[in-house]
Amino acid sequence: MNEEKATRYQRLKRRTSVLSVAWGAAVLLMLLLSGASAGLRDAARSLAAGVGLGASSGLILTIYVVLLTLLNEAGSLPLSFYSGFLVERRYGLSAQRLRAWMGDQFKGLALGLLLAMVAANIVYACIRWMPGAWWAPAGLIFAVLIVGLAKVAPVVLLPVFYTVKPLDRETLRGRLLTLAERAGARVVGAYEWGLAEKTRKANAALTGLGSTRRILVSDTMLSEYSEDEIEVVLAHELAHHVHGDIWKGLFFESGLIVAGFYVAFRVLDALAPALALENSADPAGLPLLLLAGGVVSLAMVPAANALSRRYERSADRFALELTRNPAAFISAMRRLGAQNLAEEHPSRAVQWLFYSHPPIADRIAVARAFKA
Repeated sequence: MNEEKATRYQRLKRRTSVLSVAWGAAVLLMLLLSGASAGLRDAARSLAAGVGLGASSGLILTIYVVLLTLLNEAGSLPLSFYSGFLVERRYGLSAQRLRAWMGDQFKGLALGLLLAMVAANIVYACIRWMPGAWWAPAGLIFAVLIVGLAKVAPVVLLPVFYTVKPLDRETLRGRLLTLAERAGARVVGAYEWGLAEKTRKANAALTGLGSTRRILVSDTMLSEYSEDEIEVVLAHELAHHVHGDIWKGLFFESGLIVAGFYVAFRVLDALAPALALENSADPAGLPLLLLAGGVVSLAMVPAANALSRRYERSADRFALELTRNPAAFISAMRRLGAQNLAEEHPSRAVQWLFYSHPPIADRIAVARAFKA
């Protein structure tokens, strides 16, 4: 594994990620402080009036969301192109041509825009319904929605971007389904996940909830890894469902959403007059809501990462105990680290801020200790 190359790659990805967050925050602040957000709202009203529905608050808000999203996308696209296309090609990880990459960007924008319009209309419907405590019903609705998205994502969202088909390697399929049965995790099947047309990275997952829970193994992993290695990687993924980590994560995320809505409620109540908003349901206040919620999310990143790393360590131990194959675990981690350009020895600060998984070196050390 080329540690220096991996370090350079990960450093570039982190920098562009930070710049992307900074750009989004800067756009929202600029809109609020300059009064341009009110201008966007007025433009939305004019467009709504142009189609004969000028009094429809839902339509005005929807148009405002579209304008805001396109404004943000116009500035963030160069960063996305650099990080998602140029850097990936520079380090030999991308298998996409520019046209295919742009197609994925367009699909992501369309899907994100649809979700943003639905989310904004739910929030503002709650504001109009319960202006003194809208954060509570909004938080409850969003908690239900993220559970629903987790359930439908494998069958509705994933196929939008990737080819997914039943795993046709009968021996491996049977082995993985038997492993799931031994672990106590009910799955509906094992599938091949088409990553090769986009990336040279490898991955495997257990996605969905209940009737949509399925095993996914990327074609890039199927072509390079032994069945023992694939089995131990899937054992790790099974652990998250056996331990209830998925539901714990959804619960944590729901709590974070409720906290973000509450902070946004307090901030909107305090700053609406200073920002010359017409009322709490004024679409021009949406950037303020996004900023307040974003601050809560950013503040919780270290805690969320620490919690995730704890779950990942527990899943590693489960995989080792279930398969009793530390040699395959070690070789799989080495392959994944080399293929995906993962850093073996990131700094403590980097782990604290960016790592949801333990470093590869730490995971291998645990497997060696288990083997001993």
